[in-house]
Amino acid sequence: MDFDQVRRDWTTLGARDPLWAVSVAPDKRGGRWDVDEFLAQGRRDVARTREWLAALGLPTGWERVLDFGCGAGRLSQALAEFADEVVGVDVSVPMLETARALDHRRRRLADGGGTCRFVLNEAPDLHVFPSGSFDLVYSELVLQHLPWRVTAGYLAEFVRVLRPGAVALVQCTTRPMWTVKGMVWRVAPRPVVRLAQRVLLGYPAPMLMTAVPAARLRAVVRASGGEVVDTATTREPATHWVSSRYVIRKLSGER
Repeated sequence: MDFDQVRRDWTTLGARDPLWAVSVAPDKRGGRWDVDEFLAQGRRDVARTREWLAALGLPTGWERVLDFGCGAGRLSQALAEFADEVVGVDVSVPMLETARALDHRRRRLADGGGTCRFVLNEAPDLHVFPSGSFDLVYSELVLQHLPWRVTAGYLAEFVRVLRPGAVALVQCTTRPMWTVKGMVWRVAPRPVVRLAQRVLLGYPAPMLMTAVPAARLRAVVRASGGEVVDTATTREPATHWVSSRYVIRKLSGER
């Protein structure tokens, strides 16, 4: 599995069923997500994150936020309530088209809130953004779908584009659970998983899942000039994976 294949898969998913691809639920396939319910889910996620950051004594409002892997803009819209500008970046043109349409709906229906801007990035880095240009980087349900070498590069980029002392909120899948489906993720070769998702589950395109051990993530962050401030790990029975969320702070302005 390489980055170009992931980009092609998510372009297909974005064209066929964008909201379901962002938030997978069996009863939401085929365009059955209610838009307001979908966006409310993003607001709950951001509220949970702001509570966590507040408990750590970190800012809960920002000038400029990067929503990495923004998809249909579920988190971008929620973050815009607490930021002057949110820049959503994604590899999928159809996903970005959906995000822009939903944000246009937001601006038509509501007053206030920051602006959202959506950027196509088809490279395994963030060279389109200068160093030290964001107060917050937010990535949820994204890195889990990338090969490790690509994830490692993006983690380093997250630290680079942060302003000194600013933080990134990053989610990664840590390991499969010890369930029947979790065992499949542990032992089945990826080509077999891809085929099963397409043929048996009827996915428009496969969704890769990658385990990222905490020690490996911490090493990349440290080498990039950052530190892990806090970690929260949860079991997610719906996906049969254990998932970890990290608050990462940039230590200096050297990068």
